[in-house]
Amino acid sequence: MTAAADWGLWKWLLEKGRVQEIADRATAALASADKKVKENWSVELKKAYAELAHAQAGRSAENSAPEPRLAAKRVKQAYEKGQRARVDAEETFKEADRRMSTEMAREGARKALESYDLRERAIRKAEEAGKAPAGEAWR
Repeated sequence: MTAAADWGLWKWLLEKGRVQEIADRATAALASADKKVKENWSVELKKAYAELAHAQAGRSAENSAPEPRLAAKRVKQAYEKGQRARVDAEETFKEADRRMSTEMAREGARKALESYDLRERAIRKAEEAGKAPAGEAWR
């Protein structure tokens, strides 16, 4: 993806399928890593995270303990930031393809790389959230 940020029109036309395949694999790998980290969370942290998701659907998120709820909120915010960046990169690529714009394709590549970084940071936050300080009852 880094090399793709400098490609011209013909290179993009010839390689865009391969770039999409690589992007799809990277997205799947990040999703898998995120899932594995969250599978190792405590019951309390999983509950707090699920409550946040339900709160977006109009339900209350106040049933869990404050510590895991705060940790879950930080993780969810980081995750959502990464997801917004991923969607933005995908939309930029689609528009670049529609317009046959190498400049937009290069911008999409830059955005995709940024989204990978943001999603990796969210995974790191999820790992940290799963490691409550010693003595924390919710761990």
